[in-house]
Amino acid sequence: MATIALGKLRGAHITAMTTPEKFAAVKQLGADEVVSRNSPLPQRAFDVVADMTAGPRFPDMISSLKCGGRYATAGAIADPNVALDVRDIYFKDLTFYGATFQPSYIFENLIRYIEAGKLKPTIARTFALIDLPAAQEAFLDKAYVGKIAIKVKDA
Repeated sequence: MATIALGKLRGAHITAMTTPEKFAAVKQLGADEVVSRNSPLPQRAFDVVADMTAGPRFPDMISSLKCGGRYATAGAIADPNVALDVRDIYFKDLTFYGATFQPSYIFENLIRYIEAGKLKPTIARTFALIDLPAAQEAFLDKAYVGKIAIKVKDA
């Protein structure tokens, strides 16, 4: 959801991939288009792919990039080991980014967006710390859109 929100702040046209049960919620949060995780992706259609899952769909993500496209990843929950035809990189002149470490100015810009009210986290559900097992079950169920928050103590 953060990727959608940040992309929209920058004026991007967002195509999100999720399960059909989450289409409406993802569109409501700003995606211009939503495709199913199991649907074929268009070839050479996107300037940027932000991938949080990797796994078996990785080759499809790479094929969906235009020449000069950029691939960014900050996760590999589907599988960190992927199939890659290196020719896809050099024939299309692709750039790959790991997105877990950023220079300090990126965080400062993020804080400015939050302080200006332009960016808010999407909280799907909040659990008390004592209910951590239930929070873990909700996380594993993957039926939520956004983040699951844990309330450590009363404010």
